[in-house]
Amino acid sequence: MAQHIVLDGVSKRFPPARRGGAEIVAVDDVSLAIEQGEIFGIIGYSGAGKSTLVRLINQLEPVTDGRITIGDVPISELRGRRLREQQTGIGMIFQRFNLLSSRTVAGNVAYPLEVVGMGRVERRARVEELLEFVGLAGRADAYPEQLSGGQQQRVGIARALAASPQVLLADEATSALDPETTAEVLDLLARINRELGVTIVVITHEMEVITRIADRVAVMEAGRVVETGTTYDVFTRPQTSTARRFVQTVVRALPEGDELSQLRAQHEGRFFTISFTDEGVSEARVFGALARAGVDFNLVHGGVDDIQGRVYGLLTIAVRGDAEAVDAALAQVGPGVTVEEQR
Repeated sequence: MAQHIVLDGVSKRFPPARRGGAEIVAVDDVSLAIEQGEIFGIIGYSGAGKSTLVRLINQLEPVTDGRITIGDVPISELRGRRLREQQTGIGMIFQRFNLLSSRTVAGNVAYPLEVVGMGRVERRARVEELLEFVGLAGRADAYPEQLSGGQQQRVGIARALAASPQVLLADEATSALDPETTAEVLDLLARINRELGVTIVVITHEMEVITRIADRVAVMEAGRVVETGTTYDVFTRPQTSTARRFVQTVVRALPEGDELSQLRAQHEGRFFTISFTDEGVSEARVFGALARAGVDFNLVHGGVDDIQGRVYGLLTIAVRGDAEAVDAALAQVGPGVTVEEQR
């Protein structure tokens, strides 16, 4: 798959907040390659630099160092009219919707088309097409204040799609929404990616958003990208402490510290962790193999998660019995399963 958005050694520094202070480094030497037609997630805690990074991609903020290329266009080197022309091919979705309260739904969607000089008849047809696509065909004459948060975000998405962009940037697009509405908006973004072939960059601090739609993810901390990979790999094998903290908000982590001590006080036997990532493995298969071997065990922690339709199980069991018999039984659990004793 061809690379679509390439960041090469990109940094962004702001002037000191006060006289005599140090520069503020918001983005620090970031290099990324985002592929054509993928959904790429950028995740980080508040202050990690992710929102600044997305504003660099569409050049709402100029880079201090480095280079950004979209397609074969070095957008970070453009200025004036040439930059504005390239920016029309990049749609933007905001956390707070940023709709014009004085305009109707149709008027909000039509606004970017007016800016580029599209004729009235063509503009009206395009607005009707987009409102149908996002599920708001009957609300063209409504005003933003008459809509729910989810409906307002759909208007924002329709507006972002108005000029038929090849890149869509979503900056915390679901942070102001409830879980059910968030799922609906994410399903719409996935449909845009699937049916229109738009490359989507999702900026978020919510790991659930990444697991639902992102193909790959970059983890940011203190302005730097500290980890990248497929969503499944980052979730099942996080390499950095930042990634592990995010993963633990969605995927059940291994017990440790006081929690592990409490479990040992409540359950006799040796503690083992069992992890499996193979789609052919199930919790029932693991437990069945242990039962057939006559091993006496209790599940004391963990469970099975679904990450983009793929299984990831992380279980902690307390096992009782003869040491050799236990080891032999655990060795028979089968392929695709990793068993480690928790000392």
